Amino acid sequence: MNNRCVIELHYLPCIAWFAHILQYDEVIIEKYEHYEKQSYRNRCHIRAAHGLHRLIVPVNAHGKVPVHQVKIDYAQKWLNNHWRTVTSAYRLSPFFEYYEDELHRNLSKRYTYLYDLNMNLLQVCLSGLKANVRLRETSAFQSDYGPSVTDLRNQIHPKKKPNGSLIAQIRYRQVFGTDFMENMSVIDLLSCTGPDALRLLTQTATASRTN
Repeated sequence: MNNRCVIELHYLPCIAWFAHILQYDEVIIEKYEHYEKQSYRNRCHIRAAHGLHRLIVPVNAHGKVPVHQVKIDYAQKWLNNHWRTVTSAYRLSPFFEYYEDELHRNLSKRYTYLYDLNMNLLQVCLSGLKANVRLRETSAFQSDYGPSVTDLRNQIHPKKKPNGSLIAQIRYRQVFGTDFMENMSVIDLLSCTGPDALRLLTQTATASRTN
């Protein structure tokens, strides 16, 4: 198995995103692709009281814009709305309080670029997971990495069903409802399982490598 993958950056990435990257020693974050609308690049799914809730970061992106140049649109009052929704969804969870301060710090800061917001939130999530992942960014767009790097770009998408074998084993008690909703943002997993989150993710990644 090769030990590197390349993948695009998501907003508060879903469980499948982390289950994929934890299979690799080095994760290359795509910085120079063209931004794709209606993808996880500017949205995530969480489990709220009424069911699945989509959090979408509004952006100004017209035409083919490199993803690291996509600006966040603050004409819409999304920051407060996102934080209110997150706290409403997870304030009763057993572990949210341990991640609340860092999440709030990043979700109250007015980043100019979506890429910077996503990268900082990724660091918050990795720190919360206590996951030792070596990250590096691309320095230019490369369409083909050859066999030495697993290309995961655009494999995890709201309109695509995630790899069931990677997330089938990840089941935990969520805050609301009795029917499990799979592949929520990793903040759902962290808030509900706390220090057990990394074990659940790495257990899945290890099973995938041995199948």
